[in-house]
Amino acid sequence: MKQKQLALTLGVLFTSTLILFISCKKINESTTLGGDLIPEVDNITTFDTTLTVAAFNDTFTLTSDTTYYDRGNTHFLGQINNDPFFGKTDAKLFLELKPGFYKFTFGNKPDSLHIDSVVLVLDYVETYGDTVTQQTINVYEIPQTSNFGDTILTIRKSNYEKGGFLGTRTFQPLVLNDSIKAREDTTANQLRIRLDNSFGERLLNYDTTSGGAYINDSTFRSKFKGFAIESVSGNAIMGFNLLGANTKLAIYYKDDNGDPGNFPTASSDTLVEYFTFVDNANYTSANFIQRDYTGSALASAVNGNTTPDDLVYIQNTPGSFASIKIPDLAGLSNRVVHRAELIVEQVYDINDTIFPPSNLYLDAYDPSVSAFRVVPYDVSFDVTGNSNLGSFGVGGVNTKDPQGNSIKNWRFNLTRYVQHVVNDTEPLYDLRLSSPLYVRELYRPGVLNSTSTLVEIPVNAAAGKGRVRLAGNTGPADPNPRKMRLRIVYSKI
Repeated sequence: MKQKQLALTLGVLFTSTLILFISCKKINESTTLGGDLIPEVDNITTFDTTLTVAAFNDTFTLTSDTTYYDRGNTHFLGQINNDPFFGKTDAKLFLELKPGFYKFTFGNKPDSLHIDSVVLVLDYVETYGDTVTQQTINVYEIPQTSNFGDTILTIRKSNYEKGGFLGTRTFQPLVLNDSIKAREDTTANQLRIRLDNSFGERLLNYDTTSGGAYINDSTFRSKFKGFAIESVSGNAIMGFNLLGANTKLAIYYKDDNGDPGNFPTASSDTLVEYFTFVDNANYTSANFIQRDYTGSALASAVNGNTTPDDLVYIQNTPGSFASIKIPDLAGLSNRVVHRAELIVEQVYDINDTIFPPSNLYLDAYDPSVSAFRVVPYDVSFDVTGNSNLGSFGVGGVNTKDPQGNSIKNWRFNLTRYVQHVVNDTEPLYDLRLSSPLYVRELYRPGVLNSTSTLVEIPVNAAAGKGRVRLAGNTGPADPNPRKMRLRIVYSKI
């Protein structure tokens, strides 16, 4: 019976849309949304209504956020210490840099070598935050007692320790775009930190110890576990590409015998070898990002979902989210839904120029299985597995607020889902608004009670960066014209 009702409704939807499209000579700009052509709201055949949305701030916990980070993702390093709305962020980087092959040797003359300098180099991608405030970056050795490389941990859970101190550098992030002139390595977009020469001598001496440390990977790891890198100051996090050509350990050394080694001329007396990060199972990295909301506006706004919030705080993984309830949708009568969209508007602050937002994502909580699922019908996949998140609305659009400030608005397309709710062929779910790196949740390509599968959907290119304040909704009496809301353009049946 419900299938017949659905078929009838879809038939009416197609016919009504076709007739209205042909008959309309102009399109009302307020209903030209997301690239769709929607009939003009004339209050004769086509109407619109706005439903109250209740939004509640919350934060992800260690148990509710199990995000893992891939080697190919941009890894962030640094501290944000002055975000009045979202508190502090501390991003630490752990990685192995190794010879590109085994058995490895320095210049084939290990007994006659001594260190000139050793430099840790990271391939710079971007800075999120204040590029002027100085960062002090410290480099440590990961102790051999650590389980780094033996277990995979989430982005917000780290039990890696730092061991011996190897080197430090203080700088402004803005200089990372500058060209660097170094021996055999003149390029831009790199962070260079000179390490203690004793560490370099140790690497050279591994070549002459009994059995050597460079026979194979496991032997080398038994001598050197990797680097632990952290910031102790600053107001930004800096992104690095571990797979980039500029990520390496540069070991500059001299041959007392005067051999040219790997340099092109015999007159060179300084040689260089690079340990790199290679994308295979034997090279490990970890990006630990910790949030501290103590004393922040977000911390004050989390009230246990008891009172709807007038401001919503969304921060990228690991971060925060908002629970969205639309109770009035349950009592909405059956109708032809031309467009239904959740409208979400940024509330401007000068700090937004330093800390801009990332993509937002909307999903649904299904209490029947105690799990989140993609919004039914409106999030889908093509034959190659690519999702329609662009047309769904995750990227938002650039616009201006009434004061002329540049902001972003999001209009999430919920048309098909709302049509099924008013048809009584889909339950009304609570929604969740967040800014994840990715989601791994249930997807049901068919109607209610059809089989669901677990899917992973990438939403943002990186974790750590991106946060935004949004207008919430405290209820029907909320006077803010830019409050979060569900707008529906429809025709009566």
